Amino acid sequence: MKQFDPLMICMQPGRLEAGCDEAGRGCLAGPVFAAAVILPDDFHCDGLNDSKQLSEKERDELRKIIEKNALCYAVESCSPEEIDEMNILWASVKAMHRALARLDILPEYILVDGNRFRPFGNIPHTCVIKGDAKYRSIAAASILAKTYRDDYMRQLHEIHSVYDWYRNKGYPTKAHREAIRVYGVTSYHRKSFRLTEQQLTLDF
Repeated sequence: MKQFDPLMICMQPGRLEAGCDEAGRGCLAGPVFAAAVILPDDFHCDGLNDSKQLSEKERDELRKIIEKNALCYAVESCSPEEIDEMNILWASVKAMHRALARLDILPEYILVDGNRFRPFGNIPHTCVIKGDAKYRSIAAASILAKTYRDDYMRQLHEIHSVYDWYRNKGYPTKAHREAIRVYGVTSYHRKSFRLTEQQLTLDF
């Protein structure tokens, strides 16, 4: 595992900071998941990093450590129907809000991965580009969101195995697009997304 930068423990020591991140924005199917995590100031974990930089095994190992040592955490989601209704950006933010609302401890500050967010109550926040590779709480949130979503997509695979969600997790692989072309869409697909290569061709 790669070492995480020890200087990026938090933005302000002694403050209850909740890190937020999402998983699944670019998928063709399934919900978008988001997590909120508050870590203690003395939290240290070798290998903690942006979930996209880690293997599945590393993420699963880190998830156990995060869940055991976090002051509190929560994972929530927005459905494909909600994504189609409000678009993927604001559905991701909505999922973050839901996760924040489920925290057992009210954070004093919120760190959000990315560059867009809507205020959560009166709690101040900062958006951080590539924050999951800079702050531990955001990295932890990215790992929880990713692993919880992957678990969910494996469950959906048992219902609709032809789309190979066990492997692609709903992302737009060639096999996934071909399965959509052959078998059509399910209630778990995001109808507002370009689901087939034919759609991509027609748009140009």
